[in-house]
Amino acid sequence: MEQESDDVSNIHNRFSLTLVNPGSKYFSLVGSLVVGIVIVLATYFGYLNLEFNEFWYKIPMVLGMMAAMQLLDVKFAKKKEYSKSLHSSLFGNMLWVVTILMGILASIVLSKDTSLFFITFGMILFASFRIGLYTTTLGASLKKAWAIAFIQPLAMFLVLIPQESWIPMLTNPIALGYGFTFLIIATAWSIVTDRAGRPGMKSTHKTIQAYLASQGNDVSDAEELMGEHATETKVGTLQIRFSSDDETKFTMVLPEIHPGPYHPVGGSNIPYLIYKNLSSSAMVMHSISDHALNLPSRNEVDNYLKNLQNFEIKEEGIKCTEPVIVQINKARVTGMLFGNNPLLLLSLSPHGMEDIPSYMKKEIEQYGNNRNFTKIMTVDCHNAMGEEISKEDGDDMLKAAKSCLDSLITKDNFPIELGYANTNDMDVWTEDLAMGGLGITCLKINNKKYFLGWADANNMENGVREKIIEKFSEKMVTSL
Repeated sequence: MEQESDDVSNIHNRFSLTLVNPGSKYFSLVGSLVVGIVIVLATYFGYLNLEFNEFWYKIPMVLGMMAAMQLLDVKFAKKKEYSKSLHSSLFGNMLWVVTILMGILASIVLSKDTSLFFITFGMILFASFRIGLYTTTLGASLKKAWAIAFIQPLAMFLVLIPQESWIPMLTNPIALGYGFTFLIIATAWSIVTDRAGRPGMKSTHKTIQAYLASQGNDVSDAEELMGEHATETKVGTLQIRFSSDDETKFTMVLPEIHPGPYHPVGGSNIPYLIYKNLSSSAMVMHSISDHALNLPSRNEVDNYLKNLQNFEIKEEGIKCTEPVIVQINKARVTGMLFGNNPLLLLSLSPHGMEDIPSYMKKEIEQYGNNRNFTKIMTVDCHNAMGEEISKEDGDDMLKAAKSCLDSLITKDNFPIELGYANTNDMDVWTEDLAMGGLGITCLKINNKKYFLGWADANNMENGVREKIIEKFSEKMVTSL
């Protein structure tokens, strides 16, 4: 059965038309002006049967009124965004012109005279659309949306239509009946959709507005909403610091928090921020955690980063074991023992998986505690894309982790030599790579070299890890 996409992606897809790049406002501006011209031409050629020289002056009048109303609309939007005003104007006018053109098509098909009903009805449809738009994405209350719904369409109507036709067209009972039916539907739709998220969220519309604003880097509303639903909990961060002559050279970090909730809100960029906090000389691993452990705001992120310096040294040493690899079906666990502290790297690559569930971490830690390990560090490698881990794969991974821990107890320790490099001063960039870039560390243990790679990114494309290992194997070195 196909997995449902996450809620953030659903919102992004549904409102993708509001997330187009800044240059799109010019497209909407030009598009709305073109549609305005079509409205004038269709009205006078298709309905009023006038010659162009009798109405040409209506084109600049209608376009001028449209532009003025677009600027006025900005004042009613919560975030005062001109681009949103242009987008809404374009979509609303497109709805109006489609209604006008449908009237012309109907007259041709039915061999009847065109009815001015379609012009009035289209104008009211435009107003109905504005009620839905202003309440959902632009942050207006329902009362305010009703108050401003007719401003742009009615202003354009009064400039477009000859004065002697205003009263007959605006009092057409059929147009008013159909039109106000759609106004009622738009009102009911706004009420129902705003309450759709209850009791989990007080207002669905505010959630949508906060999400859309965050895509323009205005995260205050989104973080406020996240904070309302957040709960306090204690989390730890494990660090393996490699140093020489009391100067830290490289840090392997395993935070219990999870990146998210989504870019750019809260701790969405937390791996890079930790990396930067540690002088750009770190690998920030993905712990076994999920989005329940997101930092909801930048204030929480700042507090977390400050507390990174308040660490406590549990154990010091210069030795570790050679890596132990245990493979059971798809599941693979690679383990190393630093003193009495195991580091386990969990993966299903190249088959892929989503976040490893927290119950597996608890079971692995309990198993390790029973064998008197000091602190077990479990890494969710995220090195292949896949679905939620199945029970069968999860059971195999637990068996592999336990077997790896049992094997590590029997292994000898050897002095460590370390090499580390990253792309911090290199021009390496791709769309899916965050600001931390790429890093690699080489551990020389018992005269053998082992390489561990890291990317400040989400799941790796399936098969990439295996291609990297193939290249390393040609040089007779081992990749973890």
